[in-house]
Amino acid sequence: MFSKWLMNYEETAAVILFCIGFSMMLFNRNLIKKIIGMDMMDSSIYLFLASQGYIEGHKAPIVTGGVQSTEAYINPIPSGLVLTGIVVAVSVSALMMALSIRLYHRYHTLDLDKIVALTGREEA
Repeated sequence: MFSKWLMNYEETAAVILFCIGFSMMLFNRNLIKKIIGMDMMDSSIYLFLASQGYIEGHKAPIVTGGVQSTEAYINPIPSGLVLTGIVVAVSVSALMMALSIRLYHRYHTLDLDKIVALTGREEA
């Protein structure tokens, strides 16, 4: 069983990275650490998609030398999905950082428990 994990080291690294990011989002109360955890989860998904799209011995899908057989090239769809996902993840991360800055200016903390407590006190 462990030999299968060692043979697919890209997938193993993606699963480990995803678990680390998920645990950061689950157990940390600091908003910045939660954002970092989500970025780690994103990166692990991109690593997994890129590793699934790669085929040993095949080339990038750029026709050179007159070779037009589809068996000579890798699938370009996972690469396109990864590129699109990275652009979306950067945008989402920037928005979350901007909102975290606004929360810090309003409540003077990034601890989620303290922000919830201060929010409850404001409403009363």
